[in-house]
Amino acid sequence: MRARRQVGTAKRAGDAGAERQARAEVDAAKRALGERGPVWWTDGAPDYNRRMVANTPYADWYASLSS
Repeated sequence: MRARRQVGTAKRAGDAGAERQARAEVDAAKRALGERGPVWWTDGAPDYNRRMVANTPYADWYASLSS
């Protein structure tokens, strides 16, 4: 959260260099937590992230939500 706060502080100050540094720190923290980067689990289930829902097995369910 410290890095996230630094992003906001840098944006309010208009300091592009500090903002880039803070965003890099946010990215590093997220990677360390496993939120970004390669998949670290091996449950054998297909990964449908970063796909349009219409191109997944959930397409019919998603279509039924629109009325």
